[in-house]
Amino acid sequence: MVSALVPMMMMMIMMMMAVSLGGGKWAAAAEVHHVVGGDRGWDLPSNVDAWSSGRVFRVGDKLWFTYSAAQESIAEVKSKEEYESCDVSNAIKMFTDGLDSILLDGEGIRYFVSGKTENCKNGLKLHVEVVPDEHTRENPKVTTSEASATGLAAAPTSPSRASVRISESFVLFFVGLGLCFMGL
Repeated sequence: MVSALVPMMMMMIMMMMAVSLGGGKWAAAAEVHHVVGGDRGWDLPSNVDAWSSGRVFRVGDKLWFTYSAAQESIAEVKSKEEYESCDVSNAIKMFTDGLDSILLDGEGIRYFVSGKTENCKNGLKLHVEVVPDEHTRENPKVTTSEASATGLAAAPTSPSRASVRISESFVLFFVGLGLCFMGL
């Protein structure tokens, strides 16, 4: 009876290993965490406009805003006109925590401005064009500049799908090896 289970167990282990090694096509696309302004965060000297230049923002990515909650806030506004005039009187949402994560959950242009009119008029504002997700992205990323010495909070990171798949494969391999040695 036990000898009949061995081929079946080995077949199941091989199938699990094959799925885990080649399962990337079934896994969800990786998200990118964009730390707005890089190491300086949401701050006038960080030159948010230059920071965003050339970046691609996709559905499923996250924007991370880091700032001093005592000195700053962020407003998401509805239109280009509100963005350009720094009008936060009809904001979609105000952010005041000092560390805010915003999921880019749909295509289109989103507008963020400083809650302080003077800072906004001096350039502390960001518009992002969110494009469709690309299913071929391999690894989640945190996009910042070089490591910060200022001590601002960094966005949480997660392991890449490739490393998770490799780890799962090794676990399955050792489970299968253990079953073989146990005589199952």
